[in-house]
Amino acid sequence: MATRAKTGSRNGIEWRTDAKGIVRWRGVLNLKATGKQSGPWTPSRAEAQAWLTKARSEAASGIKRRSDGVTLRAAWETFYTGAKVGRILDRTGKPYKPSTLRGYERAYRRFDAELGAHRLDAIRRADLQALIDGWSAAGVPPATIRNSLDPIRTLYRRAIQRDQVAVNPTTNLAVPRVDNMRERFATREEATELLAALPDSDRALWATAFYGGLRRGELRALRWSHVSFPDGLIRVQRAWDDEAGDGAPKTRAANRKVPIVPMLAALLKAHKLATGRADSDLVFGRSASQAFIPTTVRHRALRAWEKANAAQTKALGRPLRDAETLTPIGLHEARHTFASLLIASGANAKALSVCMGHNSISITFDRYGKLMPGGEEEVGRLLGAYLDGDAPAAATGSSLWTI
Repeated sequence: MATRAKTGSRNGIEWRTDAKGIVRWRGVLNLKATGKQSGPWTPSRAEAQAWLTKARSEAASGIKRRSDGVTLRAAWETFYTGAKVGRILDRTGKPYKPSTLRGYERAYRRFDAELGAHRLDAIRRADLQALIDGWSAAGVPPATIRNSLDPIRTLYRRAIQRDQVAVNPTTNLAVPRVDNMRERFATREEATELLAALPDSDRALWATAFYGGLRRGELRALRWSHVSFPDGLIRVQRAWDDEAGDGAPKTRAANRKVPIVPMLAALLKAHKLATGRADSDLVFGRSASQAFIPTTVRHRALRAWEKANAAQTKALGRPLRDAETLTPIGLHEARHTFASLLIASGANAKALSVCMGHNSISITFDRYGKLMPGGEEEVGRLLGAYLDGDAPAAATGSSLWTI
């Protein structure tokens, strides 16, 4: 015969025993100043007591924490609905970009089945950690796991600000380390060969990625009014989103000016003459007003490089060696190539950060620091030479990239 469920409470600790005889505990604080607060049900009386002790301490400090029973799912729906219409803003005070919200929506789905029905204040760090550990064991890439946490962190940051929860369970989580970003980039010679093998209609697009470092969305939204040959500059002012279309760049720092090097200028001028577009027309669009489709551009490039490799194999009469083979590259990897070429040309880190449109120079160092020349021995040599009076106070040089 099944045991009847039992409940009880004493000194702020409630317990309940279910039909299977399993006991769970929670702390309850009921003060006039704070109203009734209930902690999460836990299998440990000690955890319930710890919650109660913390709640009493907060109440004594004047902190009011009232659980309103909001679930993770309800918090997500409130956030997502408000963010989509621009009522809820990001941490910089700007509306969330549609691409960001789409990424958040995909990431949130990973949590909904397991934790969506749970109250915000009942989800513990251990609950999130268990999900992370499970994903990792199942082979989910570390970068995907990290990105999946973004919407949950956003929800709890808002909940903390609004006193919906007292503890943020997304802090101090053990998340798998993400290896360095895709490190594929072309050498100077390889970039030249890859461009030469492309159709004439696509060469200027890829060259702008190789020699200008524009992101894919920035390339899609680039208009001739943003390209100034007399000034030798591309003004990156817009970015294209699949759903929202033409919009602001990814970040404030992404709104920048990029120098047009001579070989890029020649290709852009030829492209402008061939397309007959100008002013507010898209530089690389399917038409003057329709952005190019990335997958279509990618497939054309792959076919061109494959054809070039086949022609070279036939000409040599033997299989190509690795050094002779054109290795395909993506538009984002072409942007990495731009960074590596800047570094090789002697650009300083600040110039590199600005041209790449990074929010801070720390991002530049994290991603490309290992490509930068120099180390302890070089620093010691340069400093020693300067202190001995054998070197100028500042070697700014006359490089185009030096700021």
